[in-house]
Amino acid sequence: MQTTIQLDEALLAKAAEMARKKGCDLSDFIEETLREKIATKSTASHPFVHLTTVGGTGVRPGVDLDNSAALLGVMEQRG
Repeated sequence: MQTTIQLDEALLAKAAEMARKKGCDLSDFIEETLREKIATKSTASHPFVHLTTVGGTGVRPGVDLDNSAALLGVMEQRG
């Protein structure tokens, strides 16, 4: 499929240079790069976060770190 997009001139020049170094045409390079970016986003649904606990056993029972509204409720109860 053919489409038209607008790109910053410096970005286009860099992409063209990278495609040339890789030995492929600009369209193939852009398509491959876009596929990689989309694949990375779809496989990284939750970014890695390291939580450190000190002097405890971890998260209290019933606390869901993926539910910000419930977590806020738990935090407000402690105050």
